[in-house]
Amino acid sequence: MNDILPIILSIVAALAVIGGLIPVLLKTRKNITQYPGTRDANDPVTPQGGGTLLEDAPVAPAERTAPAGVDLDGLETADVPDNAAGLETIQVETPLPVAGRLTRLRERLVRSNNILGKGLLALLSSDKIDENVWDEVEETLLLADLGTEPTMQLVDALRERVKVLGTRTPEQVKALLREELIKLVDPTMDRSLNTTRHADKPAVVMVVGVNGVGKTTTVGKLARVLVAEDKDVLLGAADTFRAAAAEQLATWGQRVGVPTVKSDVDGADPASVAYEAVKAGIDQEVDVVMIDTAGRLQNKVGLMDELGKVKRVIEKLAEVDEVLLVLDATTGQNGLNQARVFSEVVNITGIVLTKLDGTAKGGIVVAIQKSLGVPVKLIGLGEGADDLAPFEAEGFVDALLN
Repeated sequence: MNDILPIILSIVAALAVIGGLIPVLLKTRKNITQYPGTRDANDPVTPQGGGTLLEDAPVAPAERTAPAGVDLDGLETADVPDNAAGLETIQVETPLPVAGRLTRLRERLVRSNNILGKGLLALLSSDKIDENVWDEVEETLLLADLGTEPTMQLVDALRERVKVLGTRTPEQVKALLREELIKLVDPTMDRSLNTTRHADKPAVVMVVGVNGVGKTTTVGKLARVLVAEDKDVLLGAADTFRAAAAEQLATWGQRVGVPTVKSDVDGADPASVAYEAVKAGIDQEVDVVMIDTAGRLQNKVGLMDELGKVKRVIEKLAEVDEVLLVLDATTGQNGLNQARVFSEVVNITGIVLTKLDGTAKGGIVVAIQKSLGVPVKLIGLGEGADDLAPFEAEGFVDALLN
């Protein structure tokens, strides 16, 4: 018995040590992100000691399982902090349904001081419409960032219809202006988001744009739109150059129960993070993976090339279904120039217009679509979490004219 006792005590002590090390090991597991298969000549090599990815989601640790094929030695689970530890718990929110968003956005646009609709109505309702009035109509359209070609097209159409109409009532003027504006905004363009899961892979959405337009915020808001549509979403924080971008995105995700794949290394390779996010999305069988990219200055050739590389690396795993370009509507023609440059690097499939509050910038919708042949798919009119909604041509024009 005396011989067995030391052995039993040794076993108990060893088990206690192992039990104490398990939480530490779970918190410090690391992995070097690797590319699959054959590398492109310009694919970056992940530096040694970096590339650890984190996955944030407000779920209990017991509910999280290792997705098939994912090496959990390369992922760290960062769950919602526990109040018992003196930290704030992030509450999972229920996003507004899409229908409610559209109503709120239209009401806000109606209340805004837009010059596009109201200015034109005032001019065309004048007792006498002479060349001076038409000059003012043209100036109003140009100030609203409609663009030269669409302005000429609309003025010519209005001239012809007013001439044929003869006598005009405010109701007649509003009706013809509505018809012509809707034609310009083009309700025939496909504005649906390609976020339907494929048979064995999630839909992949990349979000691009220059610094300061609100890409990370837009990704977070769009995640709320998709969650409101009962889709399973995973976010990828590939903006590794802006210090707070990954944490900001993870916070947006936590608010609606959406996980975020991000790097714990400042300045990590964006393509690697994007690749790991899509890989995790495939293994976890989510519906949509959304990739937030860095705010690349359109005149920085190297950064633009890198954006193209991120897309190529993602396509090693899955097709990129949407590339959404985020533009600040208040930048007017400068935003149009940005759109042209980005369209040369990646195949832009849709535009997200932020800050479209109707203050002299409503025409940018038409200008961008005419220039690129790409539809405006989403608009935002405010800073609220649910102030992003699908764009509707007729609803937009009606809001301008009311």
